[in-house]
Amino acid sequence: MKLTFFGAAHAVTGSCHCLEVNGRKLLIDCGLQQGQDEHDDNALDFAPGYIDYVLVTHAHIDHTGRLPLLAKQGFNGRILTTRLTGQLMSIMLRDSAHIQEGDAQWKNQKGERAGLPPVEPLYTLDDAEAVLQQVDTCEYGEMVDLCEGVQVRFNDAGHLLGSAEIELWCTENGVTKKLVFSGDLGNVDQPIIRDPSYLQEADYVIMESTYGDRDHEPPESYTGALAQLIDEVFSKGGNIIIPSFAVGRTQELLYFLREIKDKHMVKSVPNFTVCVDSPLAAEATRIYAGNLHGYLDEEAIAVLQSGSDLFTFPGLTLTQSTEESKALNADKTPKIILSASGMCDAGRIRHHLKHNLWRPECAVVFVGYQAEGTLGRRLLEGAKTVKLFGEEIAVRARIVNFKGLSSHADRSHLLSWVKRFSPKPQQVFVVHGDSPITELFAKTLNDELGIPAHAPLYEEVYDLTENRLLAPGVVLERKPRPAGASAASPAYVRLQDVSKQLELLISRSRGRPNKDLAKLADQIRQVMEKWDA
Repeated sequence: MKLTFFGAAHAVTGSCHCLEVNGRKLLIDCGLQQGQDEHDDNALDFAPGYIDYVLVTHAHIDHTGRLPLLAKQGFNGRILTTRLTGQLMSIMLRDSAHIQEGDAQWKNQKGERAGLPPVEPLYTLDDAEAVLQQVDTCEYGEMVDLCEGVQVRFNDAGHLLGSAEIELWCTENGVTKKLVFSGDLGNVDQPIIRDPSYLQEADYVIMESTYGDRDHEPPESYTGALAQLIDEVFSKGGNIIIPSFAVGRTQELLYFLREIKDKHMVKSVPNFTVCVDSPLAAEATRIYAGNLHGYLDEEAIAVLQSGSDLFTFPGLTLTQSTEESKALNADKTPKIILSASGMCDAGRIRHHLKHNLWRPECAVVFVGYQAEGTLGRRLLEGAKTVKLFGEEIAVRARIVNFKGLSSHADRSHLLSWVKRFSPKPQQVFVVHGDSPITELFAKTLNDELGIPAHAPLYEEVYDLTENRLLAPGVVLERKPRPAGASAASPAYVRLQDVSKQLELLISRSRGRPNKDLAKLADQIRQVMEKWDA
């Protein structure tokens, strides 16, 4: 009985873990690597034809985005997930395929002029359509006999409609081990969906650590803070641009904006316009307005019982065509534009940033996690200029980060969740976090809670029957930051990599760490700080 880590190991994106039981191979998620996490053009480092099953925690692309590639390269097994995740995957994988095809077309147009050979998209719409035919769904709490020696149950993770923590009971050669995959654990007291479920028992826990180093700092009121910002920006004649994940976050924002309108909280322009510029978000909103029995929290149920709609209100516009999208920037009326992608690395949001970032009367509002290497992270880190569509754009708009609007549990809630397991797990594998955070959170579990834990490296292999490491994994080099950032130099990137490996050696040393290694790591950090300055 073995577990191998093929993604989100010392990284936030690309979740993909392989469980081997009784000769069967199960993937838990098969996500797209994004930003600096991407390596080898998202290639799969295993033979897809040997995979028997895939279990999907939720529909976000960093957990599902390589499923069409998996099927394209030979996987023909069963994919199991919850009913609403299945519905959301249907639109998200088609949208991802459209982006892959569009990116390849754009590269080929440039490449042809440069005399370069044509490139193929990672996968096509046909590949996405094909893999969707392999999806089976179940409901929360339903026990599923997956294959010989393996039972599965999905529980509400409170991160996205349909998101799940996955329990697996695995029996091999008379030995039974229970595994829990947290998926992405949700923040508490979010609108629409319920809080994450607490589980009681597990031999092994594979858990996320996105915010494993800090707690959220929510405003006293999401609606109050947002209404105040709308008033301030609209009084200056500016637009509010919100890079928003099309599935989940956009619907939360519509929920808040409906409440702001209902309570007349904006005084400067009471009948303000909200534009959702994302065909994917429009489709997702229709799913959110469908059969949600067993998925909604009590507050959302009460809104529906009062006769109100959760996500629609006067002044809301859903754009579909490219022409409608372009018209938003031609119209000078102050408005709120919600558009994908949430990290600003693709999609229509980049056009809206091009037209609004240089305007000091405007605001760009971030409402979700921004991975390293993404345009969103660079804006949050104070970039003075950014390049969009070959043009250098000055950043003069107000950059706002609503940290409380996170769909991920923070440090305190992650610790609260894992403390519920009794007795303590034999091992906790900390994944889905930036490299230093995974190590820090694993150390916290060891030192503060007395729970055996570590942050696995890429391709680490663990023997679950004997609770021991079989293969230690490797440190992957991360993609360099875009030109203009201090880390663009290859020497700097290599220095980062050496520094990370040293820190890993120090943190994993038994007993007293090597003083010479610690001193060298400190010297490297000092050099990097001077370089950044």
